[in-house]
Amino acid sequence: MLVAGLMFATMGVFVKLGAEHFGPAELALYRSIFSFVSVLALIAVRGGTLRTPRLGAHILRGVLGTTSLIAYFYAIAGLPLATAQTLNYTSPIFLAIATTVVLREAMSISLLTSILLGFAGVAILLQPSFQGGREAAAMLGLASGVLSAWAYLGVRTLGRLGEPDWRVLFYFGLIASIICAAWQLSTSTFHAITWGNAWMLAGVAIFGTLAQLAMTRAYRTGNTLVVGALSYSTILFATGFTLVLWNERLRPLEWLGMGIIVASGIIAVRSRAL
Repeated sequence: MLVAGLMFATMGVFVKLGAEHFGPAELALYRSIFSFVSVLALIAVRGGTLRTPRLGAHILRGVLGTTSLIAYFYAIAGLPLATAQTLNYTSPIFLAIATTVVLREAMSISLLTSILLGFAGVAILLQPSFQGGREAAAMLGLASGVLSAWAYLGVRTLGRLGEPDWRVLFYFGLIASIICAAWQLSTSTFHAITWGNAWMLAGVAIFGTLAQLAMTRAYRTGNTLVVGALSYSTILFATGFTLVLWNERLRPLEWLGMGIIVASGIIAVRSRAL
């Protein structure tokens, strides 16, 4: 999970660099195509059928996950990397709400505490962004966290229905590629890929896929509570990149809001693991 955290933060660096040359939907498209092709190659080597009786659930998960990914990339382009990562990592808070409402899971005191803490952290973190005129990017970052929660719930549901991980990844890559391509074509034209910017696309695609693989393995082989807590290492790595690469100094309110959100997320993960 620590490897996944570093890979996700590194992907964010390439997204932020690539945002100067490509639109967020374009960046999401190239990442999705790479992941899709990688999974397709894996299926070709190991075998397996792509037929599924759960196509509707895959499509719903794909739409939610893709929209979340595009919103996340928009946030990275317009906010300090650490802030965008933190807003995206509010997903455990909203996942706690979703599992209670949709799956009828019990709401414990600790889970309720994590939700209230999380919302307090979000309110604190958003203040500097709103004061700096970056309202749209901040709200899209928060929206990516909300949509990620529903996408994770879709993955959880598909797992309970017996769908293997590789099939879930395959259909997500396929659906995301189609949606991102349509999104980009409907809003603007594709930008030229040159030797000067191709390495940015490669970084987004490669590090995003490596992060996904490392995270999947961590959750499959490790303790859910420990892995869930270590997932917040992404924010730590992203903060380091923010300070070193862009010399962006976070305000005290941003540090406080990020700390509260991380604490609330860990409490939420622990509550679900008990």
